[in-house]
Amino acid sequence: MVKEAKEQCLIVGNYCHDVLIKDDVVIAESLGGAASFISAVFDGLLISSNYISKVGPDFAYAFNHRPIIKPLSKTTVFHAHFTTEDKRQRQDRILKRVTACDPVNPSDLPNSKFDYGMAVGVGGEILPETLERMIDICKVVFVDIQALIRVFDPVDGTVSLVHLNETGFWPLLKKIGFLKASAEEAPYVDVEEARKWCCVVVTKGKEGCTVYMKDDELTVSPFVATQVDPTGAGDSFLGGLVAGLVHGLEIPDAALLGNFFGSLTVGHIGLPKFDSQLIQRVKDEVLKRSLQHFGSHEKQEDEPNRLKPLDHEEFLAALSAAKVVPANSIKECKWDLNSSPGALEQPVCNGHHRIPLNPVCEESINSVDSKP
Repeated sequence: MVKEAKEQCLIVGNYCHDVLIKDDVVIAESLGGAASFISAVFDGLLISSNYISKVGPDFAYAFNHRPIIKPLSKTTVFHAHFTTEDKRQRQDRILKRVTACDPVNPSDLPNSKFDYGMAVGVGGEILPETLERMIDICKVVFVDIQALIRVFDPVDGTVSLVHLNETGFWPLLKKIGFLKASAEEAPYVDVEEARKWCCVVVTKGKEGCTVYMKDDELTVSPFVATQVDPTGAGDSFLGGLVAGLVHGLEIPDAALLGNFFGSLTVGHIGLPKFDSQLIQRVKDEVLKRSLQHFGSHEKQEDEPNRLKPLDHEEFLAALSAAKVVPANSIKECKWDLNSSPGALEQPVCNGHHRIPLNPVCEESINSVDSKP
C-alpha cells in the first residue's frame, strides 16, 4: 500500500463569489477568496496543500479543492464597485460584502501537522481561536492582515479597516512567522513593533514590496504589468512568496516570486488562468535558483542590504524573461474588462450545472495585457 504524501501547507479562508461592477454595470462574476487565488499558484507549482473553506449550497463552481458546504448558510459574496473617476485615484474600488458564510472554527481544522499555515480570510471568517489553533499545528504561519482587520458596515456591507491592536488577534502577533499587508493596510499595523516579532511584508503594487525583519529592511523589485483588475493580486503574491519558501528560496527571492505572480494576476479579470508553458519556465527557474542557493550560503559583509542574496538581480532577469511568450504561440484566454460575461448563469444548487474551473490554462495566453 502506497503511503499518501504529507501535505506541506494548510490554507484557511472561505471561497467567495466576486461581482465586479463598473459604472453600475456588472462586467464580470468570478470565483474569489484569497484561498482560490493561492490555489492557482500552488497548483501550478505543485505545492501539496489542504484547503479549509466554507461555502453555502449555492456555491457555483467545480473546483479542484472541495470546500465545506454549510446547508443553512450562503456563499460569501463581494461586490467590487469601480468608476471611471476612480481609475485616477489610488483607491480604485469600493468593496462591499453582500453575504457572509459561516466562520472557520478550530474544530474545522485537521489534526495533522503542517510545515506552513496560511490564514487568508476575506470576509471575517478567521477567528482568534482558529488562528491560535493554526499556530499549534503549523511550524510557520503566514497571515494576510486583511483576515484580521476588516470590518463590515451592518447596513450595506462596505469594507473598512481597524487597527490590529484593537482586535483579538494582537496578542498572537508574537507567535506568527510572517505578516503580509498592502500599502493601504500597513498604517493599521505598527510595522516597527510587528517586525520585532515576525517578518512583515508590505506590498506596494507597481513599486514591488518591502520586507521588514527585526534588523533588516529590503525593497524587492516589481515586474512590469498593466492593471486590469487588482482583485487577488495580494493573494497571488502571498502564494508566490510561500511557494518560493517551500522550494527553498531565501526570503527576498521568494518575495520576488510573489511580485511575479501578483503582476500576472492584475492583468486578468478575477481568478487568473496561468499559461502552462509559462508555469513550466517559472518552475525551471525556481529549481535552478534553489540549487544555486543550496550550494552557496555566504554573504558579503559589505553589502548595504544584508538580506539580499547573491545574484538576486539575475533571478529577477530570469523571471522577467520567463514571462515573455512567443507571439506565434499566443491565444487569448482572459476576459476583457469591458465585456459582460455573465459567468454565473448556471448555479450549482438544486441539480443545476456547476461551472468548471481550472486555474492553469492549457493554452498559451497573452502575457502583455492591454488596458481596459
